[in-house]
Amino acid sequence: MDLVLNVADHYVFTPYVYPASWAEDGALRQILSLLVVTNLGAAALYLSLGSLSYYFIFDHDLMKHPQFLENQVQREIKYALTSLPWISIPTVALFFAEVRGYSKVTDGSRALAGWTGLFLSMISFLLFTDMCIYWIHRFLHHKLIYKLFHKPHHVWKIPTPFASHAFHPVDGFMQGLPYHIYPFFFPLHKVLYLALYVFVNIWTISIHDGDYRVPSAVTGVINGSAHHTDHHLFFDYNYGQYFTLWDRLGGSYRHPSALMGKGPHELIRRLRAEGRLDGGKANGQRGVMCKEE
Repeated sequence: MDLVLNVADHYVFTPYVYPASWAEDGALRQILSLLVVTNLGAAALYLSLGSLSYYFIFDHDLMKHPQFLENQVQREIKYALTSLPWISIPTVALFFAEVRGYSKVTDGSRALAGWTGLFLSMISFLLFTDMCIYWIHRFLHHKLIYKLFHKPHHVWKIPTPFASHAFHPVDGFMQGLPYHIYPFFFPLHKVLYLALYVFVNIWTISIHDGDYRVPSAVTGVINGSAHHTDHHLFFDYNYGQYFTLWDRLGGSYRHPSALMGKGPHELIRRLRAEGRLDGGKANGQRGVMCKEE
């Protein structure tokens, strides 16, 4: 995050915002700057990447599904943009610790050397965060926790890309925590860390984009949109983020219904063939069964 902060200081904060007497390495200034950068950056990534996915990848035919809510897209965006500022507060505390030198994020001297090192760091990051998110996500489904924090995200039975960040603030921070604590345990090049931060936002949007097409060779390994849609529909399956490994180990793996010809698209096609789509929405049919929470 210090790369982003340095750029913001050089081009915006120092010449246009803060007085010359306020040193760039002042703690209060860094915290305020990180709050601004984190909130603007998160909103920009969410809205830009979400919009690209919504307009160019998301199948708008899914909006005719009986479990697609009225004004759902607007509600997803509103919920996400309301939650992001609250999520940013504890996140900035971790960014601040990183900027002050308490993490293992580095420009190279302490990172694994060369392209091989960068590749190993990337794989390690993905495996570590996937494991942590699986258990955090599963914990959030515990009956004593679920209604407090995670249930708002499951309102979206047929999610759009904008549902990707529509979490309760506690839920959103907890599921994002592994990304931020990784560099406090393992060396990570700061440019790679920034690239991975963008990547996880893209991935989070992609598993909500309703595009169930995946190469058959990886359907049992990669947790894609088809897997995650079944998580929204059937509740207690496919908790993973990138891979299916921990779902298989934890007994929560479900082969995607969409890949077996039983998913949301198939229901819409059947209802249309039966003439049961009224005004663009399904008429008199609950649709794909889902477990009630």
